[in-house]
Amino acid sequence: MGCTSCSTGANGQPKGCKNNGTCGKDGCNKLTVFDWLSNMSLPGDQEPFKGVEVRFKNGRKHFYKNSENLPLYMGDVVATEAQSGHDIGIVTLTGELVKVQMKKKKIKENVEELPKIYRKATQKDIDIWQKVRAKEPEIQKRSREIAIHLGLKMKISDIEYQGDGSKTTFYYTAEERVDFRQLIRDFASAFSTRVEMKQVGFRQEAARLGGIGSCGRELCCSTWLTDFRSVKTSAARYQQLSLNPQKLAGQCGKLKCCLNYELDTYLDALKDIPKSDVKLHTEKGIAICQKTDIFKRILWYGYEKQSVNWIQISVEKANEIIALNKKGKKVYSLEDYAIEEKVSDNKIFENVVGQDSLTRFDKPKQKNNNRRRNNRNKNRNQNKNKNRSQNIHNTQNRNKNPKKNA
Repeated sequence: MGCTSCSTGANGQPKGCKNNGTCGKDGCNKLTVFDWLSNMSLPGDQEPFKGVEVRFKNGRKHFYKNSENLPLYMGDVVATEAQSGHDIGIVTLTGELVKVQMKKKKIKENVEELPKIYRKATQKDIDIWQKVRAKEPEIQKRSREIAIHLGLKMKISDIEYQGDGSKTTFYYTAEERVDFRQLIRDFASAFSTRVEMKQVGFRQEAARLGGIGSCGRELCCSTWLTDFRSVKTSAARYQQLSLNPQKLAGQCGKLKCCLNYELDTYLDALKDIPKSDVKLHTEKGIAICQKTDIFKRILWYGYEKQSVNWIQISVEKANEIIALNKKGKKVYSLEDYAIEEKVSDNKIFENVVGQDSLTRFDKPKQKNNNRRRNNRNKNRNQNKNKNRSQNIHNTQNRNKNPKKNA
């Protein structure tokens, strides 16, 4: 997720670009916010906002109060207040933009109610933090084995150690309610820490783990998407997509969030387009909608007895015929309203950058044919020369022996 130039040094500061996470590439931190007010000074009578946004593992963010007025910058490693002990996180945002983020996440702007930031993390804090973070993969593997041994229908997708190593949070997904009272006892005895279980949805699990989507880019939920809206199959129907669950489902097993991105545009375009179940009544017969091009505003209709032959008409003409049908009138035929297809004389492919023709592989190779033709012509010429020399030789023999020829 982050650029290599912003990797953290020994003192917790970025050792590459040294911009404290404000390089503007938006890749130093997961779900980061670029502080465009960092280089602007506040008015003289206004005090800086004491709220600070701190990021933890897998993009989890919380807001804290800088009660000690520490000089904090984006990228600083700090020790924050927890229910017991302290936690270690990375500062992702300071200043006035923290107010905007708190309002966006519906958190009261009362700084006094926020937990505190104790201090900038010392080297000892960072060593303990990195040590417990290195144990997480092995603990996760062991915890899954314990859950399988107990026969629980749940999946432990991720674990997170508190910065001081005193508490471990286990994130799990389950389709049904799970009784994990015995599981917590086994975890506490096996790992010698306080245990907290948190159930997350399948979308939240995909956001925490990350991955590459079918579009070839990183998952939206793990990069920039902060809220999860419900996605329905009607969104695919409005966009005329194939209702194939293998194509419409994401890595979380639910419908892809990107189905909602263009849905409003399709709904606006479909306002005055007739529905596909509306039939057109003509004297020639009843016509049924076979296909719709939403953005070109074209409809294809076919008669019930001649469904193979489609007639292309515009949305305006279709609405006009529907209005006449509602009044009890019928048009003679749809052919009178059909759109004439214009064949453009423009070239399909034009060689403007020195590329070969797109249809070059459709034609047979000419080299072998030319070679065969050349060999055939060569053989013909050799035969002709051979016959000619033979005829000359025979003529010379006749001239030398006239009596024998007579």
